[in-house]
Amino acid sequence: MTADAAGGVWTYSLELVDALAAEGVAVTVAVMGGPLTVGQRRQAAASAADAVHESAYALEWMHDPWAEVDQAGAWLLGLADEVRPDVVHLNAFAHAALPWRAPTLVVGHSCVLSWWEAVRGEPAPPEWEEYRRRVTAGLAAASAVVAPSAAMLGELRRWYGVDGGRVISNCRGADWVAEAAKEPFVLGAGRVWDDAKNLVTLDRVAARLDWPVVVAGEQGHPQGGGSRLRAAHATGPLPFDELAGLLGRSAVFALPARYEPFGLAALEAALSGCALVLGDIPSLREVWGDAATYVHPEDEDGLLAVLRRLLGDPSQAAARGAAARRRAARYTPAATAAAYLDTYRRLPSPAVRNP
Repeated sequence: MTADAAGGVWTYSLELVDALAAEGVAVTVAVMGGPLTVGQRRQAAASAADAVHESAYALEWMHDPWAEVDQAGAWLLGLADEVRPDVVHLNAFAHAALPWRAPTLVVGHSCVLSWWEAVRGEPAPPEWEEYRRRVTAGLAAASAVVAPSAAMLGELRRWYGVDGGRVISNCRGADWVAEAAKEPFVLGAGRVWDDAKNLVTLDRVAARLDWPVVVAGEQGHPQGGGSRLRAAHATGPLPFDELAGLLGRSAVFALPARYEPFGLAALEAALSGCALVLGDIPSLREVWGDAATYVHPEDEDGLLAVLRRLLGDPSQAAARGAAARRRAARYTPAATAAAYLDTYRRLPSPAVRNP
């Protein structure tokens, strides 16, 4: 199974590895996208993975990554020759076009073309044509395609011509949840540098709110640049136990996302009993139904009004948090692992492809 160190795919991968191990499935994890943090290495060591192989190869959505993507492909094929897997589970697209000797499953967690349209309001510029070509080739070569929401699967069909595919929701266990008395503050969490998360809008609203806003997450882009928060209390990236403590205490979790194909941060908040205030986009409505409150990503006044209402009425915030927790109970590791196992068993053998 491939994973990356730069986002939620890391959490998704380890959660799934542990759930599959409970079903007797051994998983070797190959990590790309930059060195693991000390905390990530601890998580890897505590996981049920047979082995975790670490690399710093660039990911396909990064700037000018293709030489390193190709080097990573050679590295992955070498690992496969050693491990001899029954299934190759890829959490990115391009490497599915490699000459694997086992069936391949590609999970489309997000993609640049759908991100660009949702966040920038226009098609991705010509510089992303190589990305389009590589992703299209990878998806066409895959034995099966999975997405974490029907909305995301629809984007893969629209942009890359995927035929078929299956929706398997992401998941999160709850053994880490830090139960605590709720306090009147808003928590946001995610990659601050990613305009899809829209945490800068939450920061602007924080300047007008009478209650504290805390934002946890990396402000700097892995390849330089990023966003700086001005009104919210920015913690930077936190060890997960510290983030879990904040989730346990916060009355409201806000993520006014412009683009979020599933949203593990919202799931963690819901498991912690936070009232969810989310961007009004199809994928988040699909995942959360009536268990969240939605605000248009560009509606700062609307976001401010919702946060004021919830923070000013603790009983309402608690009721919305309870609704979110009930909804979160459907996204269990056991259910996700069962769906993947069913998909693995149905995978056709790969066609013979030359390197």
